[in-house]
Amino acid sequence: MLEILQTVTFSGYGRVMKFSFLDLFRHLPRFRKPRQWHFLLLFPWFIPVISYWIIGERYLSDFWTFVWATLLNLAIASGCQLSLDKLTQMVVRRYPNFGQTWQRVWRLLLVFMLVTPVFILGGIFLYDTFHLFGYHHNPAMTGKILLLNLVADLVSVGIDEGVYSLNKWRENTLEKEQLKKVNLQSQYESLKSQVNPHFLFNSLNSLSSLIADEPERAEEFVDEMSKVYRYLLQTNEDELTTLETELTFIQSYFHLLKTRYGAGIRLEIGVTEPFQTYRLPPLTLQMLVENAVKHNVIHSNKPLLIEIKTTQVGRLIVRNNLQRKTGRVASNQVGLSNILAKYRLLAQTDPIVTSDQTYFTVALPLLAPEGS
Repeated sequence: MLEILQTVTFSGYGRVMKFSFLDLFRHLPRFRKPRQWHFLLLFPWFIPVISYWIIGERYLSDFWTFVWATLLNLAIASGCQLSLDKLTQMVVRRYPNFGQTWQRVWRLLLVFMLVTPVFILGGIFLYDTFHLFGYHHNPAMTGKILLLNLVADLVSVGIDEGVYSLNKWRENTLEKEQLKKVNLQSQYESLKSQVNPHFLFNSLNSLSSLIADEPERAEEFVDEMSKVYRYLLQTNEDELTTLETELTFIQSYFHLLKTRYGAGIRLEIGVTEPFQTYRLPPLTLQMLVENAVKHNVIHSNKPLLIEIKTTQVGRLIVRNNLQRKTGRVASNQVGLSNILAKYRLLAQTDPIVTSDQTYFTVALPLLAPEGS
């Protein structure tokens, strides 16, 4: 029986033609993976059962009735699957995330329960209109077929969601591992940029010039420098810190910059009180301030202004006036990309980076205080 199903030989008009059902299956329209699983798991039993319920004993007793009825129902089912495949992709594109699983599933169920009865009732109408294979309409049997279709719909949505969720889980796992790697690289680069000989030389050179002439300022400088290093060494262990803590650190960090550049650099902070307890990834402000210093001219006649302020909708705006250095500035491209990676690792919306002729601006999402 298996060999007969696999290959059927036709003769007539002086020709012999071999018809392979496996060839037919290979030439069916290409579906996505979940839809291919539908064919493998549902069609081998669903098509024969439906065909038998529609036609009756003749479906099993007459070989050609079995062949042509199976092919006809397979064609109808394939059209149904093509329609479902397109509609499923539309739903998935609209609701792609794990947090949208329920919205995605109930819409898929709605799509399946609306589309599949149309094809089933359309097929029964075709059978009844042309009395195919001696068919006569049986309302009770039609109800039985629709009930079986409901079960098949639930299985189909389960297959779709199962395959999609598994693939999404794999993608998210890989992405999280990559983001963790980038985050660790970010921490390393932030620390390295502060403990490298160039930074130490500039800091110690500034300190040296203060010791002889302004010992009180030298003592203050050492105090602020120790705060900077303490924060750098401790805070990298945490995913988030409060905006208040980050601003305290950035003021110590800016003190070192101000000692070095004098009137050539300014910092303005306009953060409203309610947002002081909001959270963000640590060292975010340091990387943005460092980025501004690295890429812009700093001169007392042309000071670099760095502004840090909050908006009413809970975003932190960090911007600086643009006065780009004329030569190419060496960059390891880890500043902004690492900030983006940190926010993605926390499953937050991306910061918005804009630049025009006057300002370079980064808008950072602030996370609500813990427990709020």
